[in-house]
Amino acid sequence: MPHRDVATRPIGTVRVGPGGYRATVTPPRTATGPARDKARRRGDRPGGADLLAAAVGAVPGGAARPGQQQMATAIEECVASGDHLLVQAGTGTGKSLAYLAPALTVDGPVVVSTATLALQSQLVEHDLPRLADAVEPVLGRRPSFAVLKGRHHYLCLARLGNSNEDEPEDALFDAPTERPGGGTRWLGEAGRLGKQIQRLRDWAMETDTGDRDELDPGVDDQSWRLVSMPARECVGASRCPYGAECFAEASRARAREADIVVTNHSLLAVDMLAGRHIVPPHKLLVVDEAHELADRVSSAAQAELTPELIDRSARRARPLLRPEAAEALTASGDALAVGLAEAPVGRITGGLPDPLREACTLLDAATRAALDAFGDIKADDPDPVRKQQAKSVLDELSTTAQRLLDEAEHDVAWVERNDNSGRRALVVAPLSVAGTLATHLYDERTVVATSATLALGGRFDTVARALGLEAPPPAPPTPAAAALADTTRRPRTTPDAVAPGEAGPGGDPDGSRAGEVTDSGSGWRSLDVGSPFDYPRQGILYVAAHLPRPGVSGLPDAAGEELLSLVTALGGRTLGLFSSRRAAQQAAELLRARTDLPVLLQGEEALPLLVRRFREERSSCLFGVMSLWQGVDVPGDSCQLVVIDRLPFPRPDEPLAAARAAVVDAQGGSGFAAVSVPIAAVRLAQGVGRLIRATADRGVVAVLDSRLETARGYGPFLRRSLPPFWYTTRREVVQGALTRLAAD
Repeated sequence: MPHRDVATRPIGTVRVGPGGYRATVTPPRTATGPARDKARRRGDRPGGADLLAAAVGAVPGGAARPGQQQMATAIEECVASGDHLLVQAGTGTGKSLAYLAPALTVDGPVVVSTATLALQSQLVEHDLPRLADAVEPVLGRRPSFAVLKGRHHYLCLARLGNSNEDEPEDALFDAPTERPGGGTRWLGEAGRLGKQIQRLRDWAMETDTGDRDELDPGVDDQSWRLVSMPARECVGASRCPYGAECFAEASRARAREADIVVTNHSLLAVDMLAGRHIVPPHKLLVVDEAHELADRVSSAAQAELTPELIDRSARRARPLLRPEAAEALTASGDALAVGLAEAPVGRITGGLPDPLREACTLLDAATRAALDAFGDIKADDPDPVRKQQAKSVLDELSTTAQRLLDEAEHDVAWVERNDNSGRRALVVAPLSVAGTLATHLYDERTVVATSATLALGGRFDTVARALGLEAPPPAPPTPAAAALADTTRRPRTTPDAVAPGEAGPGGDPDGSRAGEVTDSGSGWRSLDVGSPFDYPRQGILYVAAHLPRPGVSGLPDAAGEELLSLVTALGGRTLGLFSSRRAAQQAAELLRARTDLPVLLQGEEALPLLVRRFREERSSCLFGVMSLWQGVDVPGDSCQLVVIDRLPFPRPDEPLAAARAAVVDAQGGSGFAAVSVPIAAVRLAQGVGRLIRATADRGVVAVLDSRLETARGYGPFLRRSLPPFWYTTRREVVQGALTRLAAD
């Protein structure tokens, strides 16, 4: 492939090389060097409040929101003091502008990390462009922003030059894990794969960024893997023949010049674990959707071994090794396949079973021998890119095998099986990432962590500890005291005459003073800015306390009848959030058999299409599982009833949650209270939050799990983690409210 020498090209010019690949020298998105430094050192530069006012004023119908202003002020104060900040900002607060406006007052780039692509897209495509337009007259310049993603999101020119029939084993004979539903790739698919690779070659002639998200229509994962480079396999720009024109390196360069850099939790986690050299240096980090961060860091620190991965690595390394070294790798993969077939699925508690230990020992020895044979990557190697790819994968396999053999107390190992493909894997992950976060997240920068669900049970302590912040140990009240406190903080039943939209007592469910910053005394502050929604007037939280305690997986008959009566009273307009696919399917079958309402079931069509139909068909119902519990945004009267079949505790066979609970139990505490209840609180708050998405919304959240009312130990804690809806356990009250909503 021809090279694209752009190092000396004037800004904005385009050159098309002999091979047709286009290189654009992209100008920096804002002034750099002395000009920008001088602008940022001005003593008369506007503050966050001025920038927020300008941003809000530029929005049609925009109005100041007290919670938004409180959050922006708190961020500025923490940047000045060096304290970190936890902010709970309910739906409708406008938290994006609340942190983006003060971010523009900070010297150097500010990094914003999100958990979901939806929020990342909202920031990059809507919030940041509007903010830049609004504040340009106030700042005297247009602020810039950039998106930073992992290397595998970008087209790799080095791999593109090798993505053809020269890699038949990786391209045509993929392992079952590489394609949905399992099975070996059919040879006849070679033509389709070749067409996609050719389209990627054509796209390489046009794209300025190489970002996969800009490829429309896209290609499947298999094709993209052949033209992208995971970070661990990259030789680095200085040793790559295409380093000067690398799309991933160009994205990092743009990020270094931007005022605001938007990235994701996964890359942020990798950056922390790799010594913080990926994300540009910065003084302020905003972690949005912060309730997801610990899980994303845990995933980044997780590793696994599969027979298919070992086999693929052996095939890739074979041309570079002596035959006996390659055969040793293959034999270790075969041994792992035997060990996994014999091992039960689930957490490994008594040490690695002998067959798995033997497989890991063989793999460790085989990878060490292969790595010794490889030696260092040299500039005069015939193909340094392929050699680095093979070496990096073997190095990762060796590290994972050693980690499993060490059986460290801070790690958890388990065997997992994919129900669809039958794929088995040996997995290892850290017991906790709080220490990792404490060590790597907070040094030399102010961290603002925000979400709609941070104050669990009315307190920030649980989330603070999970995020590695030093927090005083909680002192939970006795169950009797908790129940008494709950009865004094929110009404236990709803008056018969009350319906959504009517006046009634409300207030903060945990009795805390919303809008006031609390100093922990340990280098961090907390703030709950509440929500602009009037939850007691807009919605009812109904707990079907008369139902039996949920038993095995699935939808009990009594819960099914309760669901049917609620949905028919409203005439559809129901989002059903279920604990299992079996329960969701049973609910859909029940309503389809006994009503004429359109019932949409997750898995029967693509989720975006289902959500769109749910939004457009007023009488429809949408039923699904955990991925519907957050991210579904359907304001208006298309969603006026949210039904939750049972409290979303982690399953007993979830390895990490079970291991963490076991540690707490061994220390004399309650693993269920310390681990399972907070997980359920976050999930439940996210699910309940699907109901009220705008100031005009009204409706009912119905929980078909009586434990939310009857469990004196954790029921009040879970209820205090939710918005302050009217609360009732009386079936006739909620039936009347739904009937009135249906008549509107």
